[in-house]
Amino acid sequence: MPKVRYIFLWWILMVLSTGNTLAQGLMIRNYNVKDGLANATVYDAVQDKEGFIWFSTPTGVSKFDGKRFRNYSQKDGLTDNDVVKLAADSKGRVWFFTLNGLPSFFWNYTIHTSQNDSSLYVDARGQYMQYMFEDYAGFIWFLNTDNRIIQYSGKKTTYDKLGALRTNLFYFLRNDTIFKPRQSYFNLPNLEDANNPDQKIITACTFPLDQTTAQRVRKQPVIVVDNNLYIYNNKEAICFLRGSDWGIRDEISNICVDNDNLWIGTPRTLYYLKGFLRGEKKPVKLLENHYITSLLKDRDGNIWITTFGDGVYNIPYKNFYFNYLDNTNGLFSHSIFSIGKDPKTGLLLIGQNAGVLNTIDSNNRYQRFNLDTSSGRNSILAILPYKPNEMLIGADNGLYSFNTASQRPSLLKRVKTLKDVDISPGGKIRIAAKNQVICDDYIINKEDELITSIACINDSAYYVGTNAGLFYGSDGSRTLKVRTTRPALHLSIKDLKWINGKLWVGTADHGLYVFRGDNSLERHLSTADKLVSDICQQLYYDGIGRLYVATNKGVSVIDVNTENLIRNITSNDGLMSDDARGVYYQHGTLYIATSNGLSYFNDAKMPVDTVPPAIYLNHVRYGDSTYLPGKEFVLMYQRKASFEVEFGAIAYDLPELVEYQYNFSSDTSSGWITTMSNIVPFPDLQPDSYQLQIRARKYKSNWSQPVVINVTILPRWYQQWWARGIVILLGLILVAFVLRDVIRRIQRAEMRKTEYNRRIAELEAKALTNQMNPHFIFNSLNSVQHLIMEKEEKQALNFLADFATLMRQMLNNSRKSFISLEEEIAFLTRYIELEKIRFANVFTYHFLQQDDLKDYTIYIPPMIIQPIVENAIKHGLAPKNGSGRLEVKLVLREDMLYCSVDDDGIGWDRANEIKSGRLVKHESTALSVIRERLQIIKSFNGNVGKLEIIDKFKSGFGNKEGTLVEILIPIVKML
Repeated sequence: MPKVRYIFLWWILMVLSTGNTLAQGLMIRNYNVKDGLANATVYDAVQDKEGFIWFSTPTGVSKFDGKRFRNYSQKDGLTDNDVVKLAADSKGRVWFFTLNGLPSFFWNYTIHTSQNDSSLYVDARGQYMQYMFEDYAGFIWFLNTDNRIIQYSGKKTTYDKLGALRTNLFYFLRNDTIFKPRQSYFNLPNLEDANNPDQKIITACTFPLDQTTAQRVRKQPVIVVDNNLYIYNNKEAICFLRGSDWGIRDEISNICVDNDNLWIGTPRTLYYLKGFLRGEKKPVKLLENHYITSLLKDRDGNIWITTFGDGVYNIPYKNFYFNYLDNTNGLFSHSIFSIGKDPKTGLLLIGQNAGVLNTIDSNNRYQRFNLDTSSGRNSILAILPYKPNEMLIGADNGLYSFNTASQRPSLLKRVKTLKDVDISPGGKIRIAAKNQVICDDYIINKEDELITSIACINDSAYYVGTNAGLFYGSDGSRTLKVRTTRPALHLSIKDLKWINGKLWVGTADHGLYVFRGDNSLERHLSTADKLVSDICQQLYYDGIGRLYVATNKGVSVIDVNTENLIRNITSNDGLMSDDARGVYYQHGTLYIATSNGLSYFNDAKMPVDTVPPAIYLNHVRYGDSTYLPGKEFVLMYQRKASFEVEFGAIAYDLPELVEYQYNFSSDTSSGWITTMSNIVPFPDLQPDSYQLQIRARKYKSNWSQPVVINVTILPRWYQQWWARGIVILLGLILVAFVLRDVIRRIQRAEMRKTEYNRRIAELEAKALTNQMNPHFIFNSLNSVQHLIMEKEEKQALNFLADFATLMRQMLNNSRKSFISLEEEIAFLTRYIELEKIRFANVFTYHFLQQDDLKDYTIYIPPMIIQPIVENAIKHGLAPKNGSGRLEVKLVLREDMLYCSVDDDGIGWDRANEIKSGRLVKHESTALSVIRERLQIIKSFNGNVGKLEIIDKFKSGFGNKEGTLVEILIPIVKML
């Protein structure tokens, strides 16, 4: 958005009355090179069919949408950078007039010249185009500096269309039923048409214009001769303005007809003849010492003024509905604190700082009065009608009376830090000072709060607003108190108004409150209810049903009957500033005092622009490619590429407030996305068809009709169905190869497992031959023989039966890879019982089993504990003198079974000393078999077993003797 400079200019009325004359300000924007304009020297301006404003400069042309300039030069296709004139035809083409005489135009986002459009080829013969006309067939006709006619039919450009016969501008003007001029005025040295001797030339100018002449000025081309203006047709040329009669001494270079107004540009000044066609004679002199090169009124009513060296000036259409006063056109200061008007004389009073009071009478004469400023700044805060021909003025350090007939102020009462003043229906004056309420015959002090405002209910009662809440006072009590019917409003109050039995309270930061006469809250209005701001600075009631709330962000208008918001008025609508301090309304004119001057206007005619802006596409990008705008885009998919659309809206008033909405689907019910950005990116679009809709709206306008773009992203070859089929087929083949490899791996694993099982079987066979010591069998048989000889036949039979059962269990278990823990304990119990009989009950035994083992079915390798028990009995307990004890403990540790065999025999080291060589060899073999079996089990499930033999006497168990054997057995699941 180019930064806009606001320049306050004023006009001076031609007819002066006694005293000074009010000069009404006009707000003008300036655009220059820093805003993006191609050059500060601008020759011409034209608006095309879409609504863009084009400016021609010595360094190219600029296309403007109200916010951004797009500049074109020779590198963009112009035949020459020095473009001296512009014209737009009915087809939307913008023609560029250059000194080389080569025709060119902008159309469909492209500059067309003879280099890229053969229909524009022509030999200019050293001459350049001056004027352009269009006939009703759509053909374009040019008149060059050699008075030759060039025709462009759309297919061909023909030089010297009329042959060798030279012609002039009057040829086209005479045939106005055929040719339509593409400009509104023509500068000529004279009006003599040699080919039309019967034409009448009326040089006498009469003013005011009759209705017929005024209508002709609006419709027919105007001829400028020196500083006189004529309307022209093939029968007569009538002068309707003589420059000297209006104080225009310079040659008129350009004009613009704006409704009833006439704009005239000269090499030195711009003249604004307001109401000229209505018969008003109010010339306004603007932009003095500016060379005016062209004038343009756009479709919205905005006026564009191009200059030589000073850029482009723009007067928004709505500014013609407003009048402005500040320190540049008659007021003492731009900071206005209060405003009032005498209803009888119509005298307008404007209160400013430094005790300055400006008055403006009905004849637009103004005067300045200085009130007493000896004790401070003395800003004038309140102006109220008081008595006939008398206004009451409240200033910082006093209360004044102003006689509107004699226009003389007088001091009524000195008041320190006056804040507000109000007059009761019977004429009693109530003053709110910093910490006092001052009435006619008494004063109420309020030291602990800052008093800000006062409102009279009647002649004896009133409300007082403070920075800490709302209070009630009366002449009877002469005190300030809170009404007992409701709690006090504990808010900082800025202003109060009593209207039709209701109290309106404007607060410092909580909006507006309405209370009934019984002090109950009736309504609260805030920004949530569209109030322009919650910071209320002043309340003003116009007496006809409308309350004006002046805030730091503009003015809100409230209907006091319905208590609803009517509208908001801000700087966006034409105010000089949003910081509104006071309001006054009378006979349709609304006055608003701001910190930047006074704005006043006809309240009923305040313009509201509800027409949506024209939205346009600038360009489309996809990946690294840029495309011209269009409605259909078919693009090849690019991985991780962003589809980006840049667009804009044509809005010359408040372009910074234009907002956009877009929807990237055909279903608008899914919701529009709102943005202030004019670029919308869509990253990594997948192959598919999409529809993008974009719309825009201006300040207070409706949404425009959406621009629709259809986008198709085509898939790459590898995204086609046949390519995907090939990929799927290759994937299936790969999966088949992988599955075959997995199956082969499983088969090899099964083969290894079979081999492991075979080795385990071999080891188990070894363990079987080593576990049941032949001495056990031999000694058991001797024990049977001894029992028989002692005539203990029954005990001998029982022993043999148990021995047979034990042998049967041993043979059954030896055929299994795994047995349950219960089976293993049963086998060990029978084995130990036989050993007790064999060794004449020289020891006792005990099994300790963890309770958690009973909750699981646990499988372990068979006969892996029995060799350890056998060693404990045979080599630990049997050699011991006296009885011994054997304890077998079983505990579950995660995925392992902990087993300990504890005896109190002679100990491991001593047993080794007394063993025979045969016994040592047998024992070593048994233990090595157990360790190998544990290692083989690890190769199957990864769990590491453990076997440890501890001599208790040597290992820190005190004086205890014996051996402790610990083994961790992996719990192997059935395979």
